[in-house]
Amino acid sequence: MKLYSKKQLVTYSVLTGIFAAVLVAAFFIFFSDKKNTDVHSAFSSAEEVAQPESAPYAFEVLPVITENNSYTQDEAQNISVYEKCNEAVVNITTKVMGYNWFYEPIVTESGSGSGSIIDKRGYVVTNVHVIEKASVITISLADGSSYEGTVVGQDAESDIAVLKFNPSKDAELKTISFGNSDSLKVGQRVIAIGNPFALERTMTTGIISGLGRPIQKSANVIIRNMIQTDAAINPGNSGGPLLDSQGRMIGINTMIYSSSGSSSGVGFAIPASTARRVVSDLLKYGKVNRGVMKISLVQNTARIANFAGYNISSGMIVSAVKKGSKAELGGIKGGTKAVQYGTFNPQTIYLGGDIITEINGIKVSKLADYYSAIEDKVPGDIVTVTVYRNKKFEKLKIELESSSSSSSANSSI
Repeated sequence: MKLYSKKQLVTYSVLTGIFAAVLVAAFFIFFSDKKNTDVHSAFSSAEEVAQPESAPYAFEVLPVITENNSYTQDEAQNISVYEKCNEAVVNITTKVMGYNWFYEPIVTESGSGSGSIIDKRGYVVTNVHVIEKASVITISLADGSSYEGTVVGQDAESDIAVLKFNPSKDAELKTISFGNSDSLKVGQRVIAIGNPFALERTMTTGIISGLGRPIQKSANVIIRNMIQTDAAINPGNSGGPLLDSQGRMIGINTMIYSSSGSSSGVGFAIPASTARRVVSDLLKYGKVNRGVMKISLVQNTARIANFAGYNISSGMIVSAVKKGSKAELGGIKGGTKAVQYGTFNPQTIYLGGDIITEINGIKVSKLADYYSAIEDKVPGDIVTVTVYRNKKFEKLKIELESSSSSSSANSSI
């Protein structure tokens, strides 16, 4: 056991106390500096929030480019056409007469479409199917004003209708002029403006995908020389303009080819050449003054051909020819053998006459073909009619007449 003197014990005690005091002082100094640092950081953060402009790491706001000539040539042209024409495109909504559960007549909402103002007096061109069976027609302009529209005339064969509304005296109507559709080329850029899905004055662009398309609109109507385009055309675009890059109306958007009801890149427009002729007649006569042959026609079928002993089962059978008509003078012969045709609604038809197979080189296999072949003809025009007679084909020159008492046709059963 080691012994210490009194002096040594006092010395060791003093040194131990001094060492402990140093450790305690260092401990308090360390934690005091850390607290001051945290407080300083907190104040610094507050200053950064309050004064972001003095923060050394603040993000700078990106400058805004104010150049005016930042559009491509195509964009500038699209913008120009839209600004020039969009106010001349109207939204057409219709109401039809219906019946409630108690068979009481009521007016119900029907549909909507588009149209183009073609005259500052308030004339609008659109499609027949847009206003079909409408009891009330409302025409809405770009400024939000609405007017009641009336039908000036409509032509089912071309699906073109002309409407009229009475603008207010201070209204400055914008109009769209017809262009030339005879010189169009596949690949040419086109612009469509309309009201798809009730979204007013929507513009889409594309190209002409095809020309001269014969499109069957209904059982008895084929519209020839249609313009095919890949510009998006959707429900509500019907009746709106198809424009060239100068803002001239080269067609009237009419229909789409789609299994879903939405645009699938195949839309069709009535060419301006047809629209100009039809609109002119509708404004002048209220109808199209189309040349016709005054004959009664029956659709040829395999059943009729077997019964009558014909060697062909297509074409339109001439059942009767009006006495003294241009068709009779031109040599078309009607049937002489009367037969009852049909089961539920039998009709009397006459067999043994001519069967029309072509008009001006256009094959006629059904009634829609017949109407299509003479759709653009006027009274006085002479057409070449190919008929099947006595088991051989003959060509006849027939002068067309006014449609005041046009030809009739019995539908096949």
